[in-house]
Amino acid sequence: MNITLIGMAGAGKSTIGRALAKRLDYTLIDVDRLITEKTGMPLQTLIDKHGDSALIRFEEEAILGLGEVKGCIISPGGSVIYSEKAMEYLKKVSKIIFLDAPFRSIVKRIPNARKRGIVGLRDRSLKELFEERMVLYQKYADFSIKLRGRENIQKLVEKIIGLCFEEKM
Repeated sequence: MNITLIGMAGAGKSTIGRALAKRLDYTLIDVDRLITEKTGMPLQTLIDKHGDSALIRFEEEAILGLGEVKGCIISPGGSVIYSEKAMEYLKKVSKIIFLDAPFRSIVKRIPNARKRGIVGLRDRSLKELFEERMVLYQKYADFSIKLRGRENIQKLVEKIIGLCFEEKM
């Protein structure tokens, strides 16, 4: 089984993903890292040079290129929900967990949002993107975990494991 963590930039996908991968002895696949390795540039530079659609395309290609993965925690960028193909693939190969962080936490965690490589910030505010994406995250999620901003990572990891493996118990 694989687990995919979705949510806004700053929700904790990478931090929780690392802890979850370690706890389950799974491989962590950081999709943003795959994109930066392939393109040789940070996400923001990619957006600045080629636009939002380029990042969405690279993210989709990276995810669809994963093939038949097993025993992985997949941590895509927050914009993954803009690619129906990528989300359909992730739905087939994994349980999708939406890390539902409050907007105030996102703002605190990413004070320099315009330098973070976030799709859509050229045309809209972070708040507008947040509201737009919430609907899509909920649409694709198998499970949602409401975060408050100061979570115990180990408790979250155990909660995710419980949700993902409960039907097998």
